Amino acid sequence: MDVRRTAVVKLDVSDEQRDALHRTADQYLYCANRTADYCWSNTSYTECKTNKRQVRDALYSELREETDLQAQLVQAAIKRAVEAVKACVERWKKRQRVSCPTFTAETMDYDARSATFYRNKVSLATVEGRVEPSFVLPADSPTPYERYVLSEDYEFRESTVRYDAVDDKFYIQLSMRRIDGDAEVSEDTGHPDQTVLGIDLGVNSLAVSSTGTFWQGDDYDHWCREFEKRRGEMQHHGTQAAHNALLRLGKREEAWRKQYIHTVANELVAEAVEHDCDVIVFEELTDIRERLPQAKWHHVWAFRRLYEYVSYKAPEQGVSVEQVAPNHTSQRCSRTDCGFTHEDNRHGEHFCCQKCGYEVNADYNGAKNIGLRYARKRTHRLRSSPKSESGDAEVGLRVNGGTLNGESHRPIAGD
Repeated sequence: MDVRRTAVVKLDVSDEQRDALHRTADQYLYCANRTADYCWSNTSYTECKTNKRQVRDALYSELREETDLQAQLVQAAIKRAVEAVKACVERWKKRQRVSCPTFTAETMDYDARSATFYRNKVSLATVEGRVEPSFVLPADSPTPYERYVLSEDYEFRESTVRYDAVDDKFYIQLSMRRIDGDAEVSEDTGHPDQTVLGIDLGVNSLAVSSTGTFWQGDDYDHWCREFEKRRGEMQHHGTQAAHNALLRLGKREEAWRKQYIHTVANELVAEAVEHDCDVIVFEELTDIRERLPQAKWHHVWAFRRLYEYVSYKAPEQGVSVEQVAPNHTSQRCSRTDCGFTHEDNRHGEHFCCQKCGYEVNADYNGAKNIGLRYARKRTHRLRSSPKSESGDAEVGLRVNGGTLNGESHRPIAGD
């Protein structure tokens, strides 16, 4: 049974935090209204667009480029608008008077990736970076916040940040779901089992999974070079006709690159589903230009778009998406009975552990290390939880020969 509870808490915001939240709300409303306009048709309700995936595919990249919003906030704005249009369509079918939805109230929807909750404050993604306003809790106890948000019997689902112009205050409404005993739980740990798919991003191979699947970057690089060559030829002419042709070519190139990455993202999510994975884990993309100096601008663009596309496609298949720190994942031996880390282990696309002699493709080794890092991190967190009585927590990494527990000490199956 899905038992949900809500709690509304006032936020204590500084002047800087207030400005950041107002700016974020303005851009959030812009995305929602742009989406509503795209979806709406004054002619017939059958012409209104109400498929969330199709609308996201059409607008997501544009809205990301037009705003400073975090990916999850853009997705949330699109979702809100599509749902509003869908509700109007249902009323339209009943011959009720309707019009295109318009969003004016300063409200924003946050999920677990864009909002992080602590005991006395919340960390919210904004266009100015993260802000951490404190909670203003009433004196009487227990409050709904204490009963549900701080309770281990409930888990966070979503929240809505709302600005009340009357009292000039920001509020956050939290939606919590009671954790049932019906969920699939490990008998030993009392925690859900998880199977992880690690993903390594690179130049020669655009993406490599811990199951040993490679998405090569040769075709992508080839067509990017072809588009660049054709741009150079058109720029050489310098005529108005060449300029117009250059603009058309730019739109075709952008559409091609987006479609290419969409295809890779779909295949990557399908890989996770096929292997019964619960989580897809990427390395964090911060400072990726410094970590991959040979990567060109279109590589970095592809990495960011791939992560963003997978981030909204995977949850639709019941798969979550996480990131881990990339430190030394390319230099560490992924054999869990070794783990030796040294810069001499990797030579280009070849990995050879200087300690145990393990040899494998370097990107595949990196993908396994990325998955293992998440598995170890989550295992440590679960073992530290007061609810874990046995001290064990099963978090498996999906590899090409089977499932490997992130904390086992034996060679990986299939290597």
